[in-house]
Amino acid sequence: MKRISLLVVLGILMASCSSGGGGGDDGPIDPPAENKAPSAVSSLTYPTNNLLCTTNVLEFKWAAASDPDGDAISYVLEISKKNDFSSTEESITVSGTSRTVTLEKGVAYYWRVKVVDSKNASSGYSSTYQFYTEGEGETNYLPFSPELVAPQIDTALNTASTTLEWNASDVDNDALTYDVYFDTSTDPTTKVGDNQSDKTLSVNLTAATTYYWKVVVKDDKGGQAIGQVWSFSTD
Repeated sequence: MKRISLLVVLGILMASCSSGGGGGDDGPIDPPAENKAPSAVSSLTYPTNNLLCTTNVLEFKWAAASDPDGDAISYVLEISKKNDFSSTEESITVSGTSRTVTLEKGVAYYWRVKVVDSKNASSGYSSTYQFYTEGEGETNYLPFSPELVAPQIDTALNTASTTLEWNASDVDNDALTYDVYFDTSTDPTTKVGDNQSDKTLSVNLTAATTYYWKVVVKDDKGGQAIGQVWSFSTD
């Protein structure tokens, strides 16, 4: 009799498990939709590139961005004295497309903007613009820091020579010359170009070597800007 009762209980349990309350008919649960990053800021409006500002209180303005998922977005405004943004003077998050900032007088600045949505996905940075704030009694402004053109940072080259190329500008439109330092030290001291007016320089290379180089930009009034150190290697 006990055996019959046990078999009945087991049968009920098996029937219950197989029916599953109808849950067995449910299909697979769809994963949540992947969050898409917002679009980048397409253009910077003010201060314009290479501008000599007549004040140190500036209203930064840029084009609006959008989010493909319709998420709320905010903008991160970054202002630096270094064109590689290795350090920043200001990093400000705002909901709109403008922000007024007070800066030091007589200083070269660089600025850019990125977009972040409410789920913390971010766009790439906008282009970088440079400008000068007018100083007290300034008669000459230093050149802007040089910008890398080629070879790109950490590029691996398979060649016996290459052409170093950069760009530079001066808010006073002064004539510029360049000193180029190039060697295998992380702080290059070997001058391979002296007071040259061209913004390119050809150099010979050795295989399996890492090279470092920098450019000093000089105007014709004694002002100069020392660029950051760039690097590349050879296979």
